[in-house]
Amino acid sequence: MKRHVLLLVFGVLALAGCASSPEPDHSSRYTLSQDRAPSGNFDASGLADATPRFEEPRRAGNKSPYQVWGKEYHVLGNNDGYVQRGTASWYGEKFHGHKTSNGEVFDMYEMSAAHKSLRIPGYARVTNLDNGRSVVVRVNDRGPFHGDRLIDLSYAAAKKLGYQGRGTARVEVAAITVNRDGSMMLAGKPFPESGAPVDAERLKDPGAGSEALFVQLGSFSQRNPAVALLDKARRAVENPMRVREVDTASGRFHRVQVGPFRDEDEALRAQSLLETHGFGQSILLTDTH
Repeated sequence: MKRHVLLLVFGVLALAGCASSPEPDHSSRYTLSQDRAPSGNFDASGLADATPRFEEPRRAGNKSPYQVWGKEYHVLGNNDGYVQRGTASWYGEKFHGHKTSNGEVFDMYEMSAAHKSLRIPGYARVTNLDNGRSVVVRVNDRGPFHGDRLIDLSYAAAKKLGYQGRGTARVEVAAITVNRDGSMMLAGKPFPESGAPVDAERLKDPGAGSEALFVQLGSFSQRNPAVALLDKARRAVENPMRVREVDTASGRFHRVQVGPFRDEDEALRAQSLLETHGFGQSILLTDTH
């Protein structure tokens, strides 16, 4: 899939979005002239959805109107009730590690997205209309500006929806809005129906056979490299850890996981500690305890 970039400057605000350009931009700050998927067989089957939470409105990335290639776009005053169907694409290595439109750093392994008009940061449920799969993503970037595409997902989110191989998919995008008290609305309706946070169940104290939070250090098709990574992690930190074998549509994988953890804060602290020991490619996910 070919993608190219445009850097927009609005006064003192830099809108470094994931705009798609019909011509290569060889002078940009991006190392790659074309986008691509990461090397290896990334296992996204256990990757946790983004966790919707209340975030204070920000100015960064929400200038309205704004222009791209002479076309004017407007940012919504709020995301309440937004639902639309259209074409989704994805972006990956070219933009990995670079800033998004609201100044955050794009990570192609996180559940994130770019949208032309939703206020950012925001959240949305994206459903692949061809296979029924859904993910929840955090919207923190602008784009895509290529053709009639509706949304750009991170590589990880696209793979979890099952369309990373062909580049695009027919999707439904429904905005999730979060109130200060933690209650949520999905396209203007209570979400979930009870009003409880999306992932409240997975943050409870895990028991045998239940789902829990883990920090995953890697996923391999062969067991030997997984065991080697596990041994390396054990020499670095004292947390419980394991190699978990799972069968997916892409084959058998050996997941190197640290945990389980009681809540997201505990898992994030462990992930940060692991990063100081050189484990910088970890992801936070839910898996069977």
